[in-house]
Amino acid sequence: GAALARSDRSFRLDEQQLRRRFRSLQRALHPDRFGQRPPKEQYYSEQHSSLINKAYQTLLNPLSRGLYLLELNGIQLAQETDCDADSEFLMEIMEINEKLAEPNNEGNLEEIETLIKVKQEELTKDVTAAFERDDLQEAKKLLAKMKYFANLEDKLKNKKIPS
Repeated sequence: GAALARSDRSFRLDEQQLRRRFRSLQRALHPDRFGQRPPKEQYYSEQHSSLINKAYQTLLNPLSRGLYLLELNGIQLAQETDCDADSEFLMEIMEINEKLAEPNNEGNLEEIETLIKVKQEELTKDVTAAFERDDLQEAKKLLAKMKYFANLEDKLKNKKIPS
């Protein structure tokens, strides 16, 4: 991720610029370009190609990008159990979880999906602001909350796939 994030360590990100940079790196390392090269070089190109993919995905997603920035600053996110989220927030998460657990709630799912989206956007805005103030502790709290919503999003996705 170093090459992609090197330009500056800010959380605010120009997605188009990131995409362009990603594509040019991808082209430079495309395995097809190494077809005639020794196996060792082919192997390197594949390794790097997957690393760049991973870096790109990490940076594109606000949650993983934020966690990566915290990591660069030597801060690890606490485990879910000792999350310093307030009880009000945890209640909210529990309520959404319960709604998700209800059987035959297709109508509800749309609503929950919208709610999660809105919350994630709000949190992303707040995290951006926290990073710009260099308030890493606040960023950490907000990213912990984003993680909860990301988990809800996964549950929601699984619900929408007919089993």
